[in-house]
Amino acid sequence: MDYGVLTLDELKKGYRFEKEARAFVCSYCGESFEADQVYSIGGKFYSPESAAARHVPSAHGENAAELIRSGTKYNQLTENQKELLLLFNSGAPDNEIAKRLGISPSTVRRHRFNFREKAKQAKHYLACFESVFDGRAGTGDEIVPIHNGATYYDDRYITTENERAKILENSFASLEPPRLKIFPAKEKKKIVVLAKIAELFEPRRRYAEKEVNEIIKPIYDDHAIIRRYLIIYGFMEREDGGASYWRTE
Repeated sequence: MDYGVLTLDELKKGYRFEKEARAFVCSYCGESFEADQVYSIGGKFYSPESAAARHVPSAHGENAAELIRSGTKYNQLTENQKELLLLFNSGAPDNEIAKRLGISPSTVRRHRFNFREKAKQAKHYLACFESVFDGRAGTGDEIVPIHNGATYYDDRYITTENERAKILENSFASLEPPRLKIFPAKEKKKIVVLAKIAELFEPRRRYAEKEVNEIIKPIYDDHAIIRRYLIIYGFMEREDGGASYWRTE
């Protein structure tokens, strides 16, 4: 899931509506359910949104549990908190949860209270953030979202949309088709350039190394260094030995 783009409601649902495609799209695998279509599932017919809502738990498991277990960098829950939330999500009564964890029912209730208070704090923070920054959308001062496969989280990722546009302009002789003038020496600029190149690879598709090279070669003569940095910065992953490559989601 792209936590930098999805709304809170979309995260909770596990799917989103894409206006351009006019389809409900699974946030886990990208399966699409087009508007104005009817979908047959288990002998019954469903609207596109209902089909998407049924697809998520069927293909990926119950969404709340998947969010709790998620390995995203944004999931700051401790293992104990994850265990508690999964038990709360299961609907188990406090006495049963207490017995499983070897704690008292009153301690379980205190944890439930603490989760509720943290949610209120998060809601207040989100309201503050949106009140301050939503009005600046389109100014170019917005920070470019960090891609989900990022292997580092430091200042090299703090780039505004205006900076990104300037880096692309200075680095590429052409964007359509992409052709690099120079592969930047600065890591911050490398990330912007690599993000643009990564867009050429289809999500959820496996590529042989030869196919990866054929895509990169027209962009830059030293295709090996581009391929290597795509892996280093987590834009792509590969099997041991390089048998196949795929774009990180």
